[in-house]
Order: sequence, then C-alpha cells, then structure tokens
Amino acid sequence: MDELDILKKDWNKGNDKYPKLSYNEIYKMILKKSSSIVKWIFIISILEFAFWLAISFSFKGTSYSGKLEALDINHILIPFSIISYGVLLYFFYLFYKNYKNISATDSSKTLMENIIKTRKTVKYYVIFNLVSLVIGAVIGALYGFNHNPEFSNKLDLATANGEVFKFYAVIIIVIILVLAVVIGVLLLFYWLIYGILLKRLNRNYKELKKLDA
Repeated sequence: MDELDILKKDWNKGNDKYPKLSYNEIYKMILKKSSSIVKWIFIISILEFAFWLAISFSFKGTSYSGKLEALDINHILIPFSIISYGVLLYFFYLFYKNYKNISATDSSKTLMENIIKTRKTVKYYVIFNLVSLVIGAVIGALYGFNHNPEFSNKLDLATANGEVFKFYAVIIIVIILVLAVVIGVLLLFYWLIYGILLKRLNRNYKELKKLDA
C-alpha cells in the first residue's frame, strides 16, 4: 500500500493521528503518481526499442545474415524497416507528449482524459508491434519460398514424390507455431510490463472519478 492509499484510508475520519487531506492535495498525489507511471512507459518503450535494435545488429556477419543477403531481399527489408522505425518514433513522441501533458495537467477532468489517451496509445503500440511481426514474417516466408534455391530443390523433390500438399502444410504449421510462440512471449512481456503500469494508471483514473463524484 503506497502513501496515497494510506492517507486516503484515514482521510477525514476525524482521527487526529492522521492528517486530513483536501481535494487538491489528493489530486496532486494522483497527478504525481500518474506522471511517474507514464514516464516509465516512455522509458521502457525506448529501452525495448534499443534492445531489439541491438539484437538486429548482433546478427550482422552471422550465417543468418549471410542467408538474408543471399536472398537479395534488402529492397523489401529496408523500406519496411524505415516505415516501422518511423511509426515507432511517432509512438515514442506520443508517449513523451502524454507524459508532458499529464505533468502539466491542472484539472481532474483533463487528467482523466490524458490517462485514457495514454492507455489507447499503449494499446495501439502493442498492436502495431505484433502486426509488424506477423507482416514481416509473412513477407520473409513468401519471398524465401520464391527465391531460395534450397527451398526450390525441396519443393521439386516433394513434387516428384507427390507430396506437395504435405510439404506446404508442414511449412505453414511450423511458421504458425513459431509465430504463436514468439507472439505469446511478447504478449507475456507486454502484460508483465505495460499491463502492470496500465493497471496502476487505471486505478488512478478510478480514484479521480470517485474524487469528482
């Protein structure tokens, strides 16, 4: 239980042991907590971006990187990466803007509106990351099917054995399973990090509603 919860519990009970809080004092405490939460959402999103960027650079010079270069897929990967990074930078701007707006809020109604905006921004951010992952995987798989000599050789062998349907079915199932595992891990991460922060932010929103009731 944090400082705000303790003080609210004994707010105006008539017990001289605890300080009586005014509306403005409780509002300022909720504002401070909300501002801190949104600041952490902004910081964590930047750290997450830096982590994935470091992972992508770590693959440079590896056999995986060599296979990608052999596919000559840069004319697809580069525009896709530029668009993705551009959208992510826009989300970082929105997170920072939400933080500044909440920090400068001067009324409970405006603070509640900014909390709702922040929750929506995080939701769209998570959706964008997951959709980008799926789109990137689909594009990579389709391009690999059409331009990978190793895949073509296996397809020719499957065709000769009359197992084309089985061949594609196995590949599709593997791709779906891998995506399901990766998306599951990401959802768990988002739930543990952003979910907890949003839950606290939502609790502040409910407190503001009760404060204005």
